[in-house]
Amino acid sequence: MIHKLSTYITDNVNPYKNLAMEEYLTLHAEPGECILFLWQNRHTVVIGKNQNCWKECKVNYLEEDGGFLVRRLSGGGAVFHDLGNLNFTFCVREADYDVDRQSEVILQAVRMLGIEAEKTGRNDITAEGRKFSGNAFYKTKGFCYHHGTLLVDVDKENMSKYLNVSREKLQTKSVESVKSRVVNLKELNPDISVTELREKMIQAFEKVYGLDSEAILETRFDWKEIEEYEKTFSSWEWKYGRKLPFQYSMQRRFRWGDMELQFQVDGGIVQAVNAFSDGMAQAFVDTLPKVWQGCRYEEQSLCQAMKGIPEESPLEGQMKEDIAQLLGECI
Repeated sequence: MIHKLSTYITDNVNPYKNLAMEEYLTLHAEPGECILFLWQNRHTVVIGKNQNCWKECKVNYLEEDGGFLVRRLSGGGAVFHDLGNLNFTFCVREADYDVDRQSEVILQAVRMLGIEAEKTGRNDITAEGRKFSGNAFYKTKGFCYHHGTLLVDVDKENMSKYLNVSREKLQTKSVESVKSRVVNLKELNPDISVTELREKMIQAFEKVYGLDSEAILETRFDWKEIEEYEKTFSSWEWKYGRKLPFQYSMQRRFRWGDMELQFQVDGGIVQAVNAFSDGMAQAFVDTLPKVWQGCRYEEQSLCQAMKGIPEESPLEGQMKEDIAQLLGECI
């Protein structure tokens, strides 16, 4: 049961440091504590843990313009951050993790600013039918976070410039472009600012949980530990991953998200696999390359290996069925 609310607001806009601080706060959340971390990134594209950065983002354009490519720990799709966007993270122990309650904080905050919003789909929050907040989730060893974007006055031209959103994904949402799919809160209330939304988020946080919050002091942080996390997030290996001369590739969009599989095969035996997805079950996607390495490149062998992965949710069972169908059609 939540009995302590903590808040931390940073002026830092370096995305690698912000993700490092986010991980630190998550892994150091106390029992019964919920932390609200509010932060911003400068000129950044953030991709989900299992996404193919070269497919999701125009990496060369982004880096030529002085932008940052970031790979987060959570699943979900690619998003663009600039200083017109406010990011939030709820850091909490698994026993007290409640996505509906955490989402209610966002809904209450924007309603305080005169905007009616609703939670839609698997991870979006919308106003007047358009998305202003995308959410993603992460869990490890009893610690969880729920984070996302709040579009206040984001440069949608840059968003379109750097993000590669699949035509199939746009069609399933009945829109023609990434720009028309999203809305800035400032379009709905011209008087809104990032500073004001930040204040409303803290007020709503306290209202939803029925507790006063306390600001986290700098003395709580172990900066050496945060520096190590930052090194990982900024490393080439973490951001871009390895490149292999894959011989076989298959891709499909399912109700739960995109799935792309790339197999390197030698003598009929799978040598290496890349699995890219914007689905929420990132731990399951992580496991696929491990269980398939050394298997025969054939439907029966791959499906049998996949069956051995423990299912932690009904979603993972559905993913197994859909991926098995994809393997059967493509091999």
